Amino acid sequence: MHKVWEEKIVFADRREAIALLGERDEYLKVLIDNFDCRLVSRGEELTIDGEENLVCQVAQIMRELQYLYRQGTTITMHEVRYSVGLVQRGKGEALHSLFSDTILVTSRGRHVRPKTLGQRIYLDTIRRSSITFGIGPAGTGKTYLAVVMAVAALRAKEVERIILTRPAVEAGERLGFLPGDLQDKVDPYLRPLYDALHDILGFDTYQKLLAKGIIEIAPLAYMRGRTLEDAFIILDEAQNTTGNQMKMFLTRLGFGSRMVITGDLSQVDLPHGVSSGLREASHILRSVRGIGVVELDSLDVIRHDVVARIVEAYNRHETIHKKLSIENIVPSNAMDIAVKIDAENVNTQKQEDNR
Repeated sequence: MHKVWEEKIVFADRREAIALLGERDEYLKVLIDNFDCRLVSRGEELTIDGEENLVCQVAQIMRELQYLYRQGTTITMHEVRYSVGLVQRGKGEALHSLFSDTILVTSRGRHVRPKTLGQRIYLDTIRRSSITFGIGPAGTGKTYLAVVMAVAALRAKEVERIILTRPAVEAGERLGFLPGDLQDKVDPYLRPLYDALHDILGFDTYQKLLAKGIIEIAPLAYMRGRTLEDAFIILDEAQNTTGNQMKMFLTRLGFGSRMVITGDLSQVDLPHGVSSGLREASHILRSVRGIGVVELDSLDVIRHDVVARIVEAYNRHETIHKKLSIENIVPSNAMDIAVKIDAENVNTQKQEDNR
């Protein structure tokens, strides 16, 4: 029989207790569901009783969340569940270094820091590499964190300007057929980059830097023939570049510059038969000195729990589809295939809910 161990977490006030345990104790319920301990919340104190190892794990999570909260970060379900997952995988020691790595403070006073180990690896790779490839599904923070690092480099005077670019192929139209001037033509394709800059810098500061040419936004086609020096250059949606476009872009790197190339290889919009320049370059250049390739996955999805489940469901669907294609399953079995996929998704969802 294991000896009963007890630890207490003392909150500064009622507001802190609510922030760390949840409005309706929803964060506390996550801990109760994942650890075989007795957790009792009374006012501004949380008591944890149970097996020593489990009690220490829960206490570690609570203290790290408390540290994060006192640094000015709003605690969300992501921080709670990700902390639980790290501790259960035996990586609890990484929590503090993860939560203490503040990159910058936004115009609204929000502290920006990595929220997953994958994101921290991505940021560390950007810091030490001349060119970084950030590859992963939607919601992993690839683009936003790249813009954050660009602004941080600008503030530290490590670069003199920020250049943002993106291939304009999503709608299957050429820029010349879109109405308006160059800015009007490019705007729809670069909206995610604008949103990130507005959030980090504030609208007024963003407009001033844009007017001075310190921030430059242009379609990928306008990079040809240039050498970009003392700049932080971001190529977003790079999965939609061709091999020639990617080679052209990479060779624009000048002295004192850094590049970050982001993309999601599961969302290639190129014409059928045209291979992605991002996929090609990430394989060819993976072992080249000065170039880093970081692959984020569903564990790094931040936006919402449902987004992570969507990515996982599509990955399972694609895996099953590939397997069935190899086995030459005929179309008459389509209903059986759909039922099988749905059943697996439902079972996985139940397992997620139980966790």
